[in-house]
Amino acid sequence: MAIATSLPPLILHPFADAGGPDKLVESSRASLMLQGLLPTGDRTQDELDRALLEGRYCEIRMLFYVGKDLVRWIDQCLEHVDRNDDLRNAGIRYQSFAAYLVNHTPPPVQEKLRKWGVADYKSIFTRALGLNSVLAGVPRREQFADDFIRNYYRYADQMFACRQAETAFTDISEIGFDFEIFASGEYSRMLEREWAES
Repeated sequence: MAIATSLPPLILHPFADAGGPDKLVESSRASLMLQGLLPTGDRTQDELDRALLEGRYCEIRMLFYVGKDLVRWIDQCLEHVDRNDDLRNAGIRYQSFAAYLVNHTPPPVQEKLRKWGVADYKSIFTRALGLNSVLAGVPRREQFADDFIRNYYRYADQMFACRQAETAFTDISEIGFDFEIFASGEYSRMLEREWAES
């Protein structure tokens, strides 16, 4: 069976949120202070909790947009499979590619993610896909309960697990699929070079 194993590239778009990195750092510090691992100084419990929640909401927003890129990639992969006679009826579904992305990320993709400073890509991908399974857009901060924001990662992990359990799907880890990952600007520059050379 001749199978085209190269999948479409995964292209991640930058996400810029005014003050996002600062909010994330402040949220991490607030979390450590709330746990008693850093001194609180003159900050109140309410101030620390507010900083934690602002940072976590920023994380939700970033993960949602990463998830949109991942879902777009999965849809492109499903189109790729649908064009292949040997794979079309093999039971390959959204869940097949989600599991492959999270649990069987090709080593070159893992290496590139590490170069970008992304150590725990499995959690990021899981949570990004989990949030995208229930959100069509990012709700305003006040539309989320504080408890959800505080513990969103637990909910997102469960949402991913629920989506994965919706239907039976084929494990594609042994097929030998591979793909590349790019930042959107990097991919645009690569296409421009290719077009200039042709």
